[in-house]
Amino acid sequence: MKIAVDAMGGDNAPKEIIKGGIDAARLLRKGVEIVFIGPKERIQREIEENNGYNLPISTVNAEEVIDNNESPVKAIKNKKNSSMVIGLNLLKNKEVDAFISAGSTGAFMAGALLITGRIKGIDRPALASVIPTIKGGILLLDMGANTDVKPKNLLQFAVMGSIYSNKVLGIKNPKIALLNVGKEQEKGNLVTKEAYKLLCNEPSIHFIGNMEAREILQGNADILVCDGFSGNILLKAIEGVATTFFSVLKEEIKTSYISQLGGLLIKSHLKKFKKKFDYSEHGGAPFLGIKGVCIKCHGSSDASAIKNAILKGETYVEKNIIESFIKEFSDEGAI
Repeated sequence: MKIAVDAMGGDNAPKEIIKGGIDAARLLRKGVEIVFIGPKERIQREIEENNGYNLPISTVNAEEVIDNNESPVKAIKNKKNSSMVIGLNLLKNKEVDAFISAGSTGAFMAGALLITGRIKGIDRPALASVIPTIKGGILLLDMGANTDVKPKNLLQFAVMGSIYSNKVLGIKNPKIALLNVGKEQEKGNLVTKEAYKLLCNEPSIHFIGNMEAREILQGNADILVCDGFSGNILLKAIEGVATTFFSVLKEEIKTSYISQLGGLLIKSHLKKFKKKFDYSEHGGAPFLGIKGVCIKCHGSSDASAIKNAILKGETYVEKNIIESFIKEFSDEGAI
């Protein structure tokens, strides 16, 4: 198995990307190789600085980089020698089994569709991400790939999410909820109302109804389905609240000797709490519905997030999720 990593994608490339890859290489099972894509000499320097000797690591040279300010489609078409385009072509040609990048989300999605292609029967691929909850986590899809959707798309997201949760996350018969402004069946807009009916009538999934945003972190569902516009806002709102909470708490602890003493007494518990709600612990977000394992990491990913994304990618490939999707959606119009 070969897992390709875009060494030049993300805010902290290539240093944190390569460090995370090296950390992952030390944990991967025998027979799994990491392929870094980017300027060979620069990658080699980083590998040497991180003592990445005698590990299952190779490199593929790429001289160009796609950044977030470029038009996604134009960048994919014009920058043939970019680390992202080369990685996607390696995946398409089955020279690698998975491709991971923390680069431009728009370019990654455009490239995945144009180069790798989508699975027949799936109208819109979805970007899926695990949101930490008090009971573990909830798989959110779509979290940004499709700002406008049809009811059928939400049904397909639910089916793909169910397969992914079962095989990769190890959740049997995962509970699926539809993000909405109220729990009642008649709540929502035209899309969510029609999607509710489709989800209720789909025998391959365990649909539990609508879910309001305030209920999400309670962890009473395993999968949350929504359009990418709502999903992206939700994800960033939760990230913002978590960041602000810990920032304010840190400042409050500094206000007096008594609060500092109390902070020391609960320091280990706070670390566990922070780790539980740290996105980097859950690895990257896969593009479900693409004919290949594509995993998008947060643009600000550090080495820990990259390491976890690679480990998740190994499981994704090992469980043969792509074949499961192809089998489920093989009959045109079945879903």
